[in-house]
Amino acid sequence: MKKKGLYTIGVVAQMYDIHPQTLRLYEREGLLKPSRTQGNTRLYSNDDLERLEFILFLTRELGVNLAGVDIILNMKEQIEDLQKQLDQLMEFIQNELSKIYEGEDLSKAIVNVPKRKVMKVEDIINMKKS
Repeated sequence: MKKKGLYTIGVVAQMYDIHPQTLRLYEREGLLKPSRTQGNTRLYSNDDLERLEFILFLTRELGVNLAGVDIILNMKEQIEDLQKQLDQLMEFIQNELSKIYEGEDLSKAIVNVPKRKVMKVEDIINMKKS
């Protein structure tokens, strides 16, 4: 289980060896959206850090500019949303089929849809780093 941490801009900048102004730029560009305290201090969550790692991978390793990063992040979110919808549809279809063919062995059906593992982009990146 992940520890729920909140990190200030200075800590995050030090962790990732980037200038705090870079983090502010990413926020201005809409790439990062850290929460804020009542005193207006930025607080970065573990999800923000994962997103930052992906941004840094795109910019440092692949040489993608910030406009490209924005497009990639938006496409990544759309793909994840579509995957969730597809998973819900598959679950619905399987439930409906199991109601229709209750008690029958469907393993030899004409169309057998095997379970598959969907990998996150971050997991693929981590595999390449190893």
